[in-house]
Amino acid sequence: MFIIELTYNVPVTEIDAAMAGHIEYLEKYYHKGNFLASGRKEPRDGGLIFVKATNRQEVENIIKEDPFNINGLANYRIIEFKATKKIKAYNDFCGDE
Repeated sequence: MFIIELTYNVPVTEIDAAMAGHIEYLEKYYHKGNFLASGRKEPRDGGLIFVKATNRQEVENIIKEDPFNINGLANYRIIEFKATKKIKAYNDFCGDE
């Protein structure tokens, strides 16, 4: 499991103007089964995406397609996460890590 943390480096008005493309990107990876959850941080200075991927390189390749990245609107931090305590349903979504 990976967590992508986005931090906006432009005003939120520019983020809002580019949101349709970002949502299309999110939908693509939800459909493929990579994205499990996503949303904005509060205060609204970025967002988080929970990602099912086999390795960091796969996550880096996914990020390359985000319009926020392509247009230089956000910075990205990739956090690898290994669940040591979890509900049983976790394995249905993320596999047995």
